[in-house]
Amino acid sequence: MIKIGIIGGAGYTAGELLRLLLWHPEAEIVFVQSSSHNGQAISKVHKDLLGECYLNFTPANFEAVDVIFLCSGHGQSKSFFEKNKLPENLKVIDLSMDFRLENKEHEFVYGLPEMNKEAIAKAKYIANPGCFATAIELALLPLAKHQALNEEVHVTAITGSTGAGQAPTETSHFSWKNNNVSLYKAFEHQHLAEIKESLCKLQNSFKQAVNFIPVRGNFSRGILASVYTQCQWSLIEAMVHYQNYYQDHPFVVISDANTDVKQAVNTNKCILHLEKHGDKLLIVSTIDNLLKGASGQAVQNMNILFGLPEDLGLRLKPVAF
Repeated sequence: MIKIGIIGGAGYTAGELLRLLLWHPEAEIVFVQSSSHNGQAISKVHKDLLGECYLNFTPANFEAVDVIFLCSGHGQSKSFFEKNKLPENLKVIDLSMDFRLENKEHEFVYGLPEMNKEAIAKAKYIANPGCFATAIELALLPLAKHQALNEEVHVTAITGSTGAGQAPTETSHFSWKNNNVSLYKAFEHQHLAEIKESLCKLQNSFKQAVNFIPVRGNFSRGILASVYTQCQWSLIEAMVHYQNYYQDHPFVVISDANTDVKQAVNTNKCILHLEKHGDKLLIVSTIDNLLKGASGQAVQNMNILFGLPEDLGLRLKPVAF
């Protein structure tokens, strides 16, 4: 059994992580830490776990676990490493953006299994990708692999309200969010840096812009990304390249029919749909932002780290309606 600790256990990603790990056949949750809820029952905070989880929030005990998941907010993981001395053999999976970009000053491997599976298997520390980044990168990796990204990329992607985290903000409370859609961080979203870095790893020559328009949706969870660029491939050629690239990756599905958010919600899947319009290739990419975009991918990385089947504990059922 893999002994597990969770840091920052009160937020959305930690709640999803708990839901997955409680039923994972090789996982044992040793501690769940929360500075704001210490001593309280976890099911008092994550109410969907009532009757499923009987643990309380407790202080961290790094010596008692094999891996920890960092689920605190962005910027807090760097602070965590500054304040804590960890056992030499302890593995870390960080769900923040603090260590996603390559840097000689840290040991983190970027945790996108569809690109870095071999490196993840040998790693000590994993930086879990961002949710938008996951959807967009999976839409573009086969193009980069074949050196076929030679023009600007255009992306419009809509995300559910859980993408903004649990703390209420001016743009996340119900009366503003309901029956409303809005743009934010156009052309400057924080996930752009990791997207560009990942694409350049496969295609050094890619210097063109990724024009990204993020959209806030009036639903709880899921991401639908519409991605297009000029491409000389026919639709049949594109389908072959995408199917070949993802044939050994269990969570990426190529769909002949256009996809929608509900197909991916409550699963660890990324569903891709390809269309050709003149000289442009359109890729529609759909994920659950809390699963393949966060906690599900974190468990997928844990499975790889410990030599388990990649999909163990992650064969979840989509929401039908």
